[in-house]
Amino acid sequence: MLTGDLAIMRFEDGAVTPDRLTRGRHGHYIPLADAMLGIYRKGTGHTRKDLHTRVATLLEDVPDCEMRRVHAFCKLLDDVAGFERDRDGAAARLRLEVFRRAAPMLPLTSETGLLVGTNRAVATAALAQQLGRPWEQIERALYADVLDNQPLLEFRGYADGAALLSAYNVAQVQACLYRAVSMRVDIGTDFKQLLRGVKLNGLMHTLERKGARYVVELDGPASVLRTTTRYGVNLAGVVPWLLSCKDWKATARVRTPWDNLANLELSSQHGLQGALEDAGGFDSRVEEGLARKFDGGREGWTAHREAVVLHVGQLTFIPDFAFRHEDGTEVLLEIVGYWTPEYLEEKRRRLTKFRSHRILLALPEKSLKKGATAQQLKDYGVIAYKTAVPAAAVVEALERVRAEKRAPRS
Repeated sequence: MLTGDLAIMRFEDGAVTPDRLTRGRHGHYIPLADAMLGIYRKGTGHTRKDLHTRVATLLEDVPDCEMRRVHAFCKLLDDVAGFERDRDGAAARLRLEVFRRAAPMLPLTSETGLLVGTNRAVATAALAQQLGRPWEQIERALYADVLDNQPLLEFRGYADGAALLSAYNVAQVQACLYRAVSMRVDIGTDFKQLLRGVKLNGLMHTLERKGARYVVELDGPASVLRTTTRYGVNLAGVVPWLLSCKDWKATARVRTPWDNLANLELSSQHGLQGALEDAGGFDSRVEEGLARKFDGGREGWTAHREAVVLHVGQLTFIPDFAFRHEDGTEVLLEIVGYWTPEYLEEKRRRLTKFRSHRILLALPEKSLKKGATAQQLKDYGVIAYKTAVPAAAVVEALERVRAEKRAPRS
């Protein structure tokens, strides 16, 4: 994905339009995109800076290609490339050693025969001898921890230039959503596919049924007071899931640079195509981890993923898990990613409509509001977790529900 500074948008008459390259107006970009791929495919061993310079040179005479487009192409190419990284701090250690050994020779100069200082060529030759490596090799390694200096190791690339341009169009839509306040999706029978992407990205959402269709409401990063950047990336991450669905329309409310709102309109008819990576059978690693902990059952409880779809009027709820005890007790669990007090309160209000079912919520501690007390969490029916939902806490909550069910009514 692109960074926010690479987003190119046009605001006009209350609408926002992300930058988009089309065959009709931008057909001349297809051979250029193929050439960009060629630069990277043949660029093994060249530094990131060198590759970016070659791409910029290729595009410098294209009249409608502003520098943000150039940098956006470079970012998308980097995203499918592998660069050598200084993972163990070798470059920093080498710098310290070179600077320590060079200190007595300072100042360095290009002249010879001076009473003070050392000729640069003499100094580098001495350093190379002391360190037992050619100076050219030392010089390359000296700042290997700087991104621009990382050499290309591999390039997975795109199928062809057209695929790169398609990725660019999708990436600009995603970057636009970094500024979103909310997003509303009207979708048909593929709503479960979209919901998987929503849950995988931990997004705050509601789901309603409208006849044969469904409406998914998403909170955007501009509505979240904390972790806005990370949440914006997560909202953008749902775009490939949306593009993999059929028969949908979406409207996002996007905050403009002038602090008012504009609409971003998208639909399955707009021709955007995005690559959706296989996420496996689970909506998140947190969900997968909890399922494995209950593989084979625990204390009479078994876990069933997305086993029920609940409807109350227009409201629809698909909990992540249905836990069933061998005595027939059933308790539902929803794993929540991000939340605000307002979102959690609204979710509680909605879930009370499913009062015939007992529903628990699991929330990550990093998303909890500062000052939230254990009693408040208990009142919310919340199981707090760090990186994984603890099975013991889940069993404790399940047993508490089962005990309430068995308790005689007064």
